[in-house]
Amino acid sequence: MKEVYSLKEAKLKIEHFCAYQERCHEEVVSKLWSMKLDPNEIDEVIVHLIEHNFLNEARFACSFARGKHRIKHWGKIRITNELKIRKINQTLINLALKEIEPEEYIATFEELAERNWKSITETNALKKRKKFCDYMLRRGFESNLIYDKVKELENEN
Repeated sequence: MKEVYSLKEAKLKIEHFCAYQERCHEEVVSKLWSMKLDPNEIDEVIVHLIEHNFLNEARFACSFARGKHRIKHWGKIRITNELKIRKINQTLINLALKEIEPEEYIATFEELAERNWKSITETNALKKRKKFCDYMLRRGFESNLIYDKVKELENEN
């Protein structure tokens, strides 16, 4: 990688970086630091990206939430935590979570729960329950949903 970039080169490179996939401000700033730009240049590039709609935190948050739910089957808690790690504010997180349709969310939860329950070979009921609950909690689903579902699955057996 080239050591030092001119402001024009940095703008072109970072425009491509943002056009390739939605990025949050933190990712872009980190990339600009790695390009060895000084803080004033970084601010100038960020302003340029926002003005030309390459960088939009709300669009990033919504896209992130939809993608992680549909592709990775994450629950709202995990999505919220991951967005917080990326320094997205709570208002945008709430907006992003509204992108997930309640019916789709429940359908994903049900499918994931059923599949996981069947895949656990543990014979001890308490251990099986723990493995199931831990898995679903790691995925970021709400504990009340998980506990209701585990009761329902245990009663089926």
